[in-house]
Amino acid sequence: MTSATMTQKKSRAVQPGEGESYWQPVPANGFVELAIAQAVNSNGPGFDVGIQEVAPECAVREHVHDRHEEVIIVLEGDGTAMIDGEAHPMHTGTVLYLAPGSRHQFINQGDIPLRFCFVLTPGGLKDFFSSIGRPRTPGEDAPEPFQRPADVKSIEKRTVFGCVD
Repeated sequence: MTSATMTQKKSRAVQPGEGESYWQPVPANGFVELAIAQAVNSNGPGFDVGIQEVAPECAVREHVHDRHEEVIIVLEGDGTAMIDGEAHPMHTGTVLYLAPGSRHQFINQGDIPLRFCFVLTPGGLKDFFSSIGRPRTPGEDAPEPFQRPADVKSIEKRTVFGCVD
């Protein structure tokens, strides 16, 4: 490795509340905070890392990443992960690996938020979350539930999602 290559990437520490954060529309009704986003950190890693919180009795809708791998680590709450049609419990400490092309959905069946860390490689979620969500400031009250944009399919197509229809 040349010294130029070694200095391109920069290590960092991101504290809670320091990442870009967006309120999410129905059916999730929670928020996402991107601690490290590939689109923002062109001199950083080729992946996204963040925290997502799904409100009680809400869900991350079924979706697929055609060319991306994802790891989910459950931090708090209880729910179900539907992976390629098969149900898997989600509890604190559960780790999920989602291969490219896997259909997946996360359902919060508990009475507290389902909170998990995600790693997506290669990255690219910032454009999606900023396009469908609303900017969030940590500590502020959640907005009333709001709908996804009418052009969500085109947003998905130009970001990190494949087609599940």
